[in-house]
Amino acid sequence: MESPFDPRTVLFAKHAQHVVLVHFPIGLCLTSVIFEVLGKWRSNEKLISASYYNQLAAAIASIPVVITGILAWRFQLEGAHLKGNLLLHLIFGWLSSLLMWSVLLLYRNTDSRWVRFRYAVQFVTAIVISVTGHLGGFVSGVNSAG
Repeated sequence: MESPFDPRTVLFAKHAQHVVLVHFPIGLCLTSVIFEVLGKWRSNEKLISASYYNQLAAAIASIPVVITGILAWRFQLEGAHLKGNLLLHLIFGWLSSLLMWSVLLLYRNTDSRWVRFRYAVQFVTAIVISVTGHLGGFVSGVNSAG
């Protein structure tokens, strides 16, 4: 029997670290959107600042998620040809990370037109992240078709 404290057990678990790490950028990014909406509604700069830092943490956390997703595909699925939900999950995952970084860059522009554009991109990012997570549930077997 393997020890739960053995580093090899933790780093090379059959469930893959991707499944564990993915929740951080999802939660941070969606919380960022909530802070942004509340900050705009209440005209509260501290909430908008909290939104920025949550978005920053989400974007940074997306890097190991993308890496572990690719590693899981390469090692667990032995680099099998991507198709169906797995291919869609990969595409939406990359797009989610790219959008998180894009929102972060849009915080630099304070012109009202850019702020409205940032809101739109944040909304699209939240939808793309939700679709990515939904597809990931099907890929992992958590959400089954029947």
